[in-house]
Amino acid sequence: MPFDKVLVANRGEIAIRVFRTLREMGIRSVAIYSEADKEAPHLGYADEAVAVGAAAPAESYLNIDRIVAAAKDCGAQAIHPGYGFLAERAAFAEACRVADIVFIGPSPRHIDLMGDKVRARRTMGDAGMPIVPGVTEPVATVEEATRIAAEIGYPVTVKAAAGGGGRGMRIARGPEEIAEAFTGAQGEGARFFGDATCYLERFLENPRHIEFQILADRHGNVIHLGERDCSIQRRNQKLIEESPAPTLNPAVRAELLDKVISAIRRIGYENAGTIECLAVGNEVFFLEMNTRIQVEHCVTEMVTGVDIVAEQIRLAAGQPLSVRQEDVTFRGHAIECRINAESAAKGFLPAPGQITGYKEPGGPGVRVDSAAEAGLKITPMYDSMIAKLVVHAADRDAATRRMLRALSEFKVGGIRTLIPFHKALLATPQWAGAQTCKDLTGDRAWLASIEEQS
Repeated sequence: MPFDKVLVANRGEIAIRVFRTLREMGIRSVAIYSEADKEAPHLGYADEAVAVGAAAPAESYLNIDRIVAAAKDCGAQAIHPGYGFLAERAAFAEACRVADIVFIGPSPRHIDLMGDKVRARRTMGDAGMPIVPGVTEPVATVEEATRIAAEIGYPVTVKAAAGGGGRGMRIARGPEEIAEAFTGAQGEGARFFGDATCYLERFLENPRHIEFQILADRHGNVIHLGERDCSIQRRNQKLIEESPAPTLNPAVRAELLDKVISAIRRIGYENAGTIECLAVGNEVFFLEMNTRIQVEHCVTEMVTGVDIVAEQIRLAAGQPLSVRQEDVTFRGHAIECRINAESAAKGFLPAPGQITGYKEPGGPGVRVDSAAEAGLKITPMYDSMIAKLVVHAADRDAATRRMLRALSEFKVGGIRTLIPFHKALLATPQWAGAQTCKDLTGDRAWLASIEEQS
C-alpha cells in the first residue's frame, strides 16, 4: 500500500472520484470543506473531513497554508490536488515538500515550467514537438506585439503566459485589433493569474483540440494511454470529449505519440500529464501541457481500463508503473458530456440554484461522475460543472446512440443544465461528421431554440 492516509485538496465530483480509488486501494481518505460545503456530498465519501475556511476559494480551497496544516494535523502522508484550485500551483507542491508531505503529481519544477506557456513552448519545441508558429519569448509592449504580429501574419492569438481555461487569450485579425488584444490578454493574465506576461502565435482557424495522456515513473518508464479529442467547446472551454480522436490520421498519430514520449523522457517528467495540441488537417502543433489529471480522464479510462488516479498514487509513492506500453489495449469508443449548471441560450452563463430532483442514468457502458443530489444548492462561488456523463461502446456511432439514450434518462430538476444542449448537438449532422461544431456552439438562435423545446 503506497500510503496509509491521503488528503484530497478539492471538492465535488473529482474529490469523490479520488476517494473511490483510495478506498479500493485500502488507503484512508481525508476530505476538506469550506463553510459553504459543510454539508456537501463529497464529505460522505471520505473517512474523515476537515474544515479549511470560509466559502470564498481564497479562504479555503486555495489556501495553501491551511490545507497543508490540515494534512499535518490529521496525519495524512500525501495530498491529491485533483484538478482546478491548487492542482497546477508549483507553490503548493513546494509547500507539501517542505512539510514532508507527498504531492501526488509532478515536481514543483515541472509544474512551474509547464505553467509558463512561453517556457513550455520553448522547452517542448527544443524537445522535438512541433509548435504553433510564433514566438518563444515574452512580448513586452504593444509596439513589439504589432511588429511581431506582422512577421507572423494575421490573424494572431495573444496569450497570457500563465493563462489557461480560455482566460488570458485574445485574437487580433488585423493591425487595428492588436493593441486591444494585447492589453486585454495582459489584463486577464494579471487579474486571473497574477502575471501579465504575454506572447504571440499564429491563430489557427477552427482547429481540432487533440490531447495525449501520458504516465511516467521515476524509474525511466514512460507510456501513453492514447489520445482524446476535445474540440466541442465554448469560450475555449471543453464541453464534450471523446477517445479515440475520430479524425486523426493513424500515421500522424503514431508519429506524434513517438514525439510525445521522447519529449517527456527528455524533460524528465514524472506522474500523470497531458500534452494538448491543435490540429489542422494532418498538421498537429503543441499547445500546452497540463501537469495534473484532466476532467476528461474518464474517457481514457473507459477505452484502456487503466485507473489513472491509482497510477498517480503509486507513482507519487515511488512505485513503477503497473502497466507496460505493450499491456495497454484500446477498446471501442468513449464519449464524455459535461453536465454544467448553465444556460446555453444565454451564452453558457452559469445558472445556479437548488436541485429539486436528481436521477442518474445507468445501464451497459454508462458511467456518471457526480457530486450532485436532490436538495443540493449550486452556488456561483464554484465551477458550474455538477456531473460528467461518460459512455463506452464498440464504435463512435454506437457510443453516440448510447449517450443519447443516457442523456434522455438523466433528470435534474430545479436548475438549467446543458443536458438539452448535449442531446441536440449529438443528433446533428455536424457531430455525425466529426466536425468541431463551432457554428452551433456560437449560434445564439439555435441555442435558444434548444432551451425553448426543453
